[in-house]
Amino acid sequence: MDARSQDPSSAGMAWAIEANLNGTFSLLGRSPSTQLHDDDPGLRWYITPKVPHPLFNHVYFTRLPQEEDVDARIEELTQHFASRQLPLMWSVGPFSRPSALASHLESHGLRGVEESPGMALDLKALNEDIAFPSELSIERVSDAEILSEFVEVMRVGFEMPEFTVDGLFEVFSTVGLTDKSPWRNYVGRLDGEVVTTASLALVVGVAAIYNVATLPEARRRGFGSAMTLAALGEARELGYRIGILQSSAEGLGVYRRLGFEQYSTYYIYVGTGHE
Repeated sequence: MDARSQDPSSAGMAWAIEANLNGTFSLLGRSPSTQLHDDDPGLRWYITPKVPHPLFNHVYFTRLPQEEDVDARIEELTQHFASRQLPLMWSVGPFSRPSALASHLESHGLRGVEESPGMALDLKALNEDIAFPSELSIERVSDAEILSEFVEVMRVGFEMPEFTVDGLFEVFSTVGLTDKSPWRNYVGRLDGEVVTTASLALVVGVAAIYNVATLPEARRRGFGSAMTLAALGEARELGYRIGILQSSAEGLGVYRRLGFEQYSTYYIYVGTGHE
């Protein structure tokens, strides 16, 4: 593990969030249908021509020198997506450069759609004194059949269109279903039916929670907290010290009760995919 992943200071936590995000996006960008571009020191991104959804067409890393023609780089990249009629998302975080990146993106027609707190905690301080819903059965996704259930519940929980199903299945199949994979998926069952999901990315020595989703009819029963605790508990048993996640506004209170604190903020900008 990277030594910095053991650093629970504020600076260490902010670094852990950023490093895990970049490493995870690079990992997910290795799906066969996705074209990953991570060899540019200033920009890292991926594009999935067959899936016209922003999540699959993403600029996740921007470190452009101040002296560089930032607008020209943004124009070139946005046109690359537009020429293929693909919408895109562009992540802006505390380490993005130039510092006025958001303003540059807005001048090119991208609009801000989401603000996500970057949260982290020392897994030694994870609050496990939370009532676990006894009716919920949690299991690791270990085969294609369970993965199909995972994908459908995640898609519905996040209100993603049906055409993303094949892309999601391919991504999660690619990153692996075995104990050796740095990516792990979990499902929570109620009376045998999958109602909630979570993912754990063990990347750059950091344990990150993603894809905590619950079907609308099963919400407000503590299932999301239970899934998060189960995944982080497994990470701690594997020797991980730092847990991170990006929270929605609705989940902020839940994660604070688990012990997470906010160390940074990320902003998502999207483009329509039209020239």
